[in-house]
Amino acid sequence: MAKFTEEEITLRRIEKRFNKGVVQYGLIEEGDKILIGLSGGKDSLALIELLGKRAQIYKPRFSVVAVHVVMKNIPYKSDLEYLRAHAEAYKVPFVVYETEFDPTTDTRKSPCFLCSWNRRKALFTVAKEHGCNKIALGHHMDDILETLLMNMTYQGAFSTMPPRLVMRKFDMTIIRPMCLVHEADLIELAQFHNYRKQVKNCPYEAQSSRSDVKGILKQLEALNPEARYSMWNSMTNIQEELLPDKLD
Repeated sequence: MAKFTEEEITLRRIEKRFNKGVVQYGLIEEGDKILIGLSGGKDSLALIELLGKRAQIYKPRFSVVAVHVVMKNIPYKSDLEYLRAHAEAYKVPFVVYETEFDPTTDTRKSPCFLCSWNRRKALFTVAKEHGCNKIALGHHMDDILETLLMNMTYQGAFSTMPPRLVMRKFDMTIIRPMCLVHEADLIELAQFHNYRKQVKNCPYEAQSSRSDVKGILKQLEALNPEARYSMWNSMTNIQEELLPDKLD
């Protein structure tokens, strides 16, 4: 019986969960052209690897292109040549798109919100320019569960980032193919494949509540090792008769 290395075991586990998410939520269809948002973090680097390989092997047939958005007024120094080489290693064309924003134009919104909003706007622009019908983002299962906890805690809403979101207004679909992949496995993959961490130096960045919620998710898993699966299943197991009526 063949013995697998730790790297092979981790990659098999990631690919199994990745493929399950893609199939279970119907994320890829015949003829899709998918834009991958490549920020340079471990998650988007992994997404390039996984989607790039799948595009070469599996049916349905689809094509991919990667974009790295450069925000000119933020000193976020990405190694563009490294990102290009990484994308091209998996036969994924690489595009750089430059944009910027003025934080004084809307003082009601934080600079972080404006930066994020403008990056997302840039993804839609590039997707349209390249004839893409879908945009793939690198959010994993931990991101989705943390967002669920944050929205419940801060917004009073039972909502999160869905694996598939149809944006009819923009004639575009957002997909999160790594929705069932665990962050711990992606951290291991980044180490095995020597993903190069990008330098991030943002004047607006502060400690966010997301890191606190990440700790809460770990505490819940310490209480119950199956907590993440219970939370995930709860999103499609809404027992309305056991919940309060909506107040007028």
